[in-house]
Amino acid sequence: MNLQYISDSSGKTTGVFIPINDWNLLKRKYQGIEEEMIIPNWQKEIVSERLEEYRKNPNISQDFDLALDEIEKDL
Repeated sequence: MNLQYISDSSGKTTGVFIPINDWNLLKRKYQGIEEEMIIPNWQKEIVSERLEEYRKNPNISQDFDLALDEIEKDL
């Protein structure tokens, strides 16, 4: 892939140019790459509720690795 980096006057990289052939290959390989990721409001509300619940009682959470061990035990 022959990428070209775009920089501002101070040398800071501000963008990337992808040749169209490479872009088309990426689109075939990763279907949906052009879709904008938008999180629906209902999902944001659920996350907000869960965060609020956690802040009120942080002891309700479980260590990630321990949770995975529990799940794997049942498989």
